[in-house]
This record gives sequence, C-alpha cells and structure tokens, in this order.
Amino acid sequence: MTIAILLLLIVVASLGVPLFVVLGAGSLIAAHNLGLDPAVLIAEMMRLASSPNLMAIPLFTLAGVTLSRGGAARRLLNMFNAGFGWMPGGLAVVALASCAFFTAFSGASGVTILALGGLLYPILLNENYPKNFSLGLLTSSGSLGLLFPPSLVVLLYGIVAGVSIEQLFLAGMIPGVLLMCMLALYSIFTSRKIGIHARSFSFPTLMTALRVGVWDLLLPVGILLGLLGGYVTATEAATCSAAYALLLETVIHRNLRSFVQLYGTFRETIVLVGSLLIILGIALGLTNLLIDAQVPMKILALMEQDIQSQWQFLLLLNLFLLVVGCLMDIFSAIVVVVPLILPLAQRFGVDPVHLGVVFLANLEIGYLTPPVGINLFLASQRFREPMLRLFRASLPFLGIMLIWLVLITYFPHLSLWWKKI
Repeated sequence: MTIAILLLLIVVASLGVPLFVVLGAGSLIAAHNLGLDPAVLIAEMMRLASSPNLMAIPLFTLAGVTLSRGGAARRLLNMFNAGFGWMPGGLAVVALASCAFFTAFSGASGVTILALGGLLYPILLNENYPKNFSLGLLTSSGSLGLLFPPSLVVLLYGIVAGVSIEQLFLAGMIPGVLLMCMLALYSIFTSRKIGIHARSFSFPTLMTALRVGVWDLLLPVGILLGLLGGYVTATEAATCSAAYALLLETVIHRNLRSFVQLYGTFRETIVLVGSLLIILGIALGLTNLLIDAQVPMKILALMEQDIQSQWQFLLLLNLFLLVVGCLMDIFSAIVVVVPLILPLAQRFGVDPVHLGVVFLANLEIGYLTPPVGINLFLASQRFREPMLRLFRASLPFLGIMLIWLVLITYFPHLSLWWKKI
C-alpha cells in the first residue's frame, strides 16, 4: 500500500502538481504510517522560523531581483567585454565571467540564460564563433556562479545543514574560480583553433564601462571582505546587499524610479521567497519524519557492508548526486537530500562544509543533464533549439565540469583553505 502511494505521488509530481503539495501529502502519509501526530510537521516549521540565518534568504533575493530588473546584466557584459574582449577568445571569456557574476546575483541560472543569453548569442555568432560552441558555452555558463556570494543555494544549504554560511561562501571561492579558469582555458584554446581574431583594446571604452559597472562589482567584493574579515554576519551582509542594490538602481543608475517598477520588484521577490519557504518548511518536516524512522541509519548500515573508506563513499556520493541532479531541481534536492546524507558523510569523516561544496557542484552539473536540466529547458526556449542539440553542444563543457568535480571532491583543501588563515 505504501509503495503504491509513493508511486502515485511520483506520478502526480511528474504531471506538474506543485512540489509543496506532493511533499505535504507525503509527510502526512508518513506521519500516519509511523503513528505520529501530524503536529510534528508544524514543529519543524517553527524550528525553521527561528533560524538566525532565515532572514538572509529574502534579503539576498531582493538584492538579486533588484539588480536583474535594473539592468545589471548589460552593465556587467559591457564592462567585461571592455576588460577582456582583447584577449584570444576574449568574448568567450567575457560570456563566462558575465554569466558567473550575474548568476551569483540572481541566484538562479535560468534568469542568467534568459537575461544574458539573448545579448551574448548574436554577438558570439557575429564574431564567427561556431553555433554549437556558442550554444554550449551559454547553456553551461548559466550555473557557474552558484558557489559565489551571495548565491541563494549556498544560503539554503547552510540553513538546512546547520553549517556556517560565512564558511560556505569562503569555501566556494577557490572551487568556483577554478571552474571558471578551466572553462576559460578551453574557450581560449577553441577560439585560437578556429581562428577567432582578438579585438583591439580601448582604454577609454574600458574606463567608461568601469564608471558604470564598477558599482555592481563592489557588491560581491564587499560581501566577501565583510564575511572574510568577520565584520558582518550573513544576515547583516544580506541587509547591506538589499539596501545597496536598491540605492544603486533607484538613485545612482535610476533604472527603477517609478512606483510600478518598485512594486514589481518587491512582488517578484515575495513570490520567489514565499514559494521557497513553503517548500523548505514542508520538506524539512518530511525529512524529520524520515530521521525518526531511522532511514539514514538504515542506509548507513547497508553502505557499511560494502564501503570501507572515505574515498569509496565520496565516489558513491557523487554518482548518487549526479542522478539526483538529473531528476530534481536544486532547491528541492537541497531540502530533501541534504538531511539524509549529512549524517552519512559525518560517519565517514567528510567535513560538512566540504560536503556542501561537493553537493552544490553536483547539482550545478545537474543543470546540464536531462531530464530535469533546467539550463537545457530554458536555453531551448531562449535560443529556439531542440534540447538534444543543446545537450550535445554542452558535452565538452560538461566533461570539464566532471573533471573539476573529481578535483574538488578528492582535494578537500580547495574548499577548506580558509581553516589555515
């Protein structure tokens, strides 16, 4: 009977029923089967509401939505193009850097593809970059900034796993930069191979672009310095970010001046945050029931029969998370899967901060893999190309990301460098 109900929930989820409805139904069924009062679900929501870092989510989201609506995408593109466009393969590097910074602001790669894809795609084609390379570059670039502050998924992981968000932001810097460098080197090599000529450098153009775009760069730099120096907490950094973004777009750039524009900005933020918190609260309640049923302990007992080392556990964990990334969106995966794998990772001696980087790296790769790769869906809509072609075009970039995943998994010092400071 239980298996039949589980299969029914999976079917209705695949038909497009809202995730919080499916998780809520699953939670009620699990509580009934365990003979528990459904009030335990509400108790878990109360624990979530008392989290000291919860306020960082709506504030960072407001900052991202404000910058997105205020035209930060075009300003970043102009600035990086003026600064790096003269390099061999400079335009490809510009695309990588612009998408990474904008994804860190917006917190969702879908927004990056929709906002920057339409700007960069015709520019790449006009500079004689091959169509498949351009499609693969932009499709894969949409998730590059997920490890950089003030990424929303890092905040969410920290709240769910009970890990310091400041430490997570620091841990994601070197792995994130490493991935960008690997993809940039491949893009430069490909550009030179196909004979793309570098553009001339113009110092006045760079100065003009910097005067406009430097204000956007100051936001992630300020967050990182504040957290690294211990001057602000994650919530304080989020408050400063939201205030700075509003000041930037309403006073400095004056792109959001009318009441209608500000109303639309706050409305979009409220919808995004509200839907996320509903899913988070219900999913944590379901996870609590699974922990009460000792599901993680049973999984650990099964794993210990065949896995004897941390190396083997990390290998199996990556394979499992790659499958999760193919089937679930990143927010759902964090709230559902993290509480289950966290005690297993601790049992095998994996640092929870390092686990967070590995976890998010796997789901970042999941953006490019069917059947639920959101980058493929949105790129197909934006560029009007079949998903299969986009997936084939993304394979070289996907291969580089898999190599990167192996490096950050088995060299934990790339994530835990901050412990030596």
